[in-house]
Amino acid sequence: MRILVMNCGSSSLKFQLIETSFQQIVANKDRMLAQGVFERIGSTDARSRLLVAGQEPQETVREVLRHQEAIQATFAWLAGESGLLGSLDEIDGVGHRIVHGGERFHSSTLMTDDTVRQIEALSDLAPLHNPHNLKAFYAAKKILPRVPQVAVFDTAFHQTMPPHAYIYGVPYIYYTRDKLRRYGFHGTSHRFVSYRFAQIHGDTREKYRLITCHLGNGCSVCAIDHGKVVDTSMGFTPLEGLIMGSRPGDLDAGAVLYLLERAEMGHAEVDVTLNTQSGLVGISGVSRDMRDVLAAAAKGNERAELAVNAFCYRVSKYIGSYYVAMGGADAVLFAGGIGENSAEVRARICRPLSVLGLQLDEAANVATVGREGSIARPSSRLKGWVVPTNEELLIARDTLRCMAAH
Repeated sequence: MRILVMNCGSSSLKFQLIETSFQQIVANKDRMLAQGVFERIGSTDARSRLLVAGQEPQETVREVLRHQEAIQATFAWLAGESGLLGSLDEIDGVGHRIVHGGERFHSSTLMTDDTVRQIEALSDLAPLHNPHNLKAFYAAKKILPRVPQVAVFDTAFHQTMPPHAYIYGVPYIYYTRDKLRRYGFHGTSHRFVSYRFAQIHGDTREKYRLITCHLGNGCSVCAIDHGKVVDTSMGFTPLEGLIMGSRPGDLDAGAVLYLLERAEMGHAEVDVTLNTQSGLVGISGVSRDMRDVLAAAAKGNERAELAVNAFCYRVSKYIGSYYVAMGGADAVLFAGGIGENSAEVRARICRPLSVLGLQLDEAANVATVGREGSIARPSSRLKGWVVPTNEELLIARDTLRCMAAH
């Protein structure tokens, strides 16, 4: 089947057209047929990059004022210039990334009228994400009214966390009334890499205790105990946990009050500071991109070196805490742009983990960039692996499964 995967952000649209089937899933032979991205939607210089697998990408800069226009352009390209589809009738299903499923959604689900109303009601928990995620659904429904559409939630995989892991130490009414609790994000990535690691080893993830590290511009660590998430570093919002490209990670709530009062910052200023000016870029003053920060550190920039050290220390600390939470672990998995491609960052994270039994193979670590592979010595008690994530593929597979179930 041909599944269109759509991820609609506040000013962007990403998509992939993926061919998949139950046989292809078992053999890990799904095929990405095409992909594309529209950025700076809402401006006169919106950028698009459209790619058919095996061909050179087509890049344009033009006016795209609404998401609807980008979505219509996507469908027109797929059924026209791309040469992939004779008509839009060849699209069998559409899968959508939805950031927040709250406590209501524990798995991916077909997007019925009732489902959509419930997702809309959860927008208070993710006002910057869910409303934009749904824009692709509304537009696709008009263009493909008879094609099944499926919601795949970032939060769903984490819904197995026990109450003692997700509850915050605030008055309980804020949980019962306002649903203030740890939710966790990047669930599609953590779920994919844990599944893929088990598949590589000819087993299911229910056999393993895994610590998965999604390290990119956004970062999170997840403890997966025999297939079930027992803890994860992101919290009520994606701000909590690890130091990230432009987010601070764990931060004393009193520091926020300090900024509001002593620094005379308003709510909007604090929000911008914590989401766009903190983390790697805030500490280093260089960039939110780890590659730029590492390059600056190599040239003697002390703040850049501090940013890298703080980033790696936080990851190592979380891995250690999750090792304790699960009573041990079988493997640490690295995914995401940094996790898959930065051997230096992985080395800095893994070296302190020797106390847990992870013996880094320095040569294998350097050689494993952007591909699957072990980065630990054969004798290592705690394994270390790079497992590239593929959230779009997981969304396509879940869309197929939901369609088959109905």
